[in-house]
Amino acid sequence: MPRDTLAEVSDDALLVLYANGDPDAARRLTLRLAPRALAYAGRLLGDRAEAEDVVQDALLRLWRMAPNWRPGEAQVSTWLYRVVSNLCIDRKRAAMRRPASALADAPEVASGSPDAAAQMMQAQRMAALEEALQALPERQRQAVLLRHVEGLSNPEIAAILEVGVEAVESLTARGKRALAAALSGRRDALGYADEAEV
Repeated sequence: MPRDTLAEVSDDALLVLYANGDPDAARRLTLRLAPRALAYAGRLLGDRAEAEDVVQDALLRLWRMAPNWRPGEAQVSTWLYRVVSNLCIDRKRAAMRRPASALADAPEVASGSPDAAAQMMQAQRMAALEEALQALPERQRQAVLLRHVEGLSNPEIAAILEVGVEAVESLTARGKRALAAALSGRRDALGYADEAEV
């Protein structure tokens, strides 16, 4: 199939095309799905390299099951998010069973860009948010990330997490409240008090 027409083809159809031997379909589907799956895995794990491994594993599973895919039963992206979620949970459990290495605890080297103060403040804000996200229970973190970062609908999240829509709404609301509570005492330290006065 010509490359320009693949942009208009659904994820389901691309997966079927791949299963029938079309390598361009696999490339197009990977370009569509991998960036968002990588961002989601990165936020769940807090480690880019681990997230890359998870997404690679999830995509390999997708390619292996492609011949058995039944279009219309589920969205390909929903299936991929569910696999990524499960793989991230497995990695976190495995990490809890093994001791952390000293290299993983080493601070990152700061870049020498001209706007260092703003970059430092943004890094502190992102670190505070990441820390607060990591403190959430796993299901709340997944629901918050899928809803507010990935922009998925509650029914899509329900399919990924294999819970009802009401449970997604509850998980998201509790997660947002917990994040607000965790970050409320750090407003001044993160420079938000200054911005409110402007």
